[in-house]
Amino acid sequence: MQSKTEKTLISIDEMAIFCRRKGFVYPSSEIYGSLSGFFDYGPLGVELKNNIKREWWKTNVQQREDMAGIDGSIISHQKIWEASGHLSGFSDIILECKKCKEKVRGDVFIEDRLKISTEGLKVKDITQIIKKNKLKCLKCGGEFKEASDFNLMFPVNIGANKDKSSIAYLRGETAQLIFANFKKVAENSRLKLPFGIAQIGKAFRNEIAPRNFLFRCREFEQMEIEYFVKPVDNKCPYIKEVLNHKIKILSTEMQEKDEEEKEMTIKQVLQKKIIKKEWHAYWLAQSNRWFISLGANPDNFRIRQHKRKELAHYSSDCWDLEYKFPFGFKELEGIADRSDYDLQQHIKHSGQDLSLFDEETKQKIIPHVVAEPSLGVDRAFLVFMFDAYEYDKKRENIVLKLHPKLSPIKVAVFPLLKNKKTLVKKAKEVYDILKKEFVCAYDTNGSIGRRYARQDEAGTFLGVTIDFDSLKKNDVTIRSRDTTRQVRVKIKNLKEVIKELIEGEKLSKFGKYIY
Repeated sequence: MQSKTEKTLISIDEMAIFCRRKGFVYPSSEIYGSLSGFFDYGPLGVELKNNIKREWWKTNVQQREDMAGIDGSIISHQKIWEASGHLSGFSDIILECKKCKEKVRGDVFIEDRLKISTEGLKVKDITQIIKKNKLKCLKCGGEFKEASDFNLMFPVNIGANKDKSSIAYLRGETAQLIFANFKKVAENSRLKLPFGIAQIGKAFRNEIAPRNFLFRCREFEQMEIEYFVKPVDNKCPYIKEVLNHKIKILSTEMQEKDEEEKEMTIKQVLQKKIIKKEWHAYWLAQSNRWFISLGANPDNFRIRQHKRKELAHYSSDCWDLEYKFPFGFKELEGIADRSDYDLQQHIKHSGQDLSLFDEETKQKIIPHVVAEPSLGVDRAFLVFMFDAYEYDKKRENIVLKLHPKLSPIKVAVFPLLKNKKTLVKKAKEVYDILKKEFVCAYDTNGSIGRRYARQDEAGTFLGVTIDFDSLKKNDVTIRSRDTTRQVRVKIKNLKEVIKELIEGEKLSKFGKYIY
């Protein structure tokens, strides 16, 4: 009989506990007390994370003709960050207690205490709010010093010398290496505008107050695209693909009127000029569609426009793809219109020519970044975990219903009884066949029911059991994690059947249900 599950709402702390228990994510350096804002991915977590990155790369790079990829260095020249504005303007507002020296992030502290939005507030605004509301240090009750800016960049020294010339930086974002390599990539890939450059990699920000598990860390990973167009090119040839896509919209105007988000199609958004550029609308929809294609719940997403005072120094317009976490709607992916800001800055600071020759106008042009889909891998990891997490009343255990393409383990192989040598031998043969094609587990500990439950919690997509009939008929049972249904399949057909199931085929195609 098919098992029934119900959507289970859990807190971010409960998710952290589950991830630690099952081997998805651990606090880094835990045996030494751990480091705040740093995490290590365990056996299941690294497989899920790699699958997320692989699917993103496949969708946004491999399957497109207008995209090239790079993998830039994590440590980069200080002048890159001078040019980008990170050394002068990449900061959060810090509050320090006069008495105990406790340091907190100003905007977050005010949001938590007063339950008000602090988007776009400056240092003087934070100081005024603290004084007006007589907010004190939570640790000792002391007063705060004047608020100040705290730069988030991590400096490092290169080589034996310890002077200013030896200072480099752990990159604060992946974007700048795309801009620095822009002209070489354009020439090597022979791409013509419009085109994008994509990158997946680590970035580092010395956060004042890391919080909410993987959501805000000091070391994190990004999947990012810089999409370049001609300066006056606002027409997107792919826009028809997404015109009927529906998503909840929260524009600047709606926020100013204290209105709630409203579901609209991309076509309606463009007709009403809520989003002014087709390219921007396209990439917002494309990003949302990618999540949904991998099993994320569309009801948990919205796109929110940055208010004018929120906009970064490089951005003329920016929308965030947000997800409804247990602690509210928060940014997953920022999609900014950066215009030609970054290329112009690097031209100015490096003295290099980063222009492209336009065959139509026979002139050199500086392309514009019309959209910058910048997605946090760790935040995407949380989205898929939250949307997959369910408690099954009948089974009395958690079932992690990850999309089969994301499941850390695709197939678990079980001999029905571990003390029967013939079953174990046959199960090992099947396991050896499957592990060449899929990430597999071989599990003999406990009853078959306990093993099923253990794999359900790990998000393992399929269970393959070798029983006594397998010895006679050279077949196995395949069990669905999501439904608990089972069918029998010949071992010689097993690899192809599993491939089809991962691609979305129904289990019933391959035989009658036996359970």
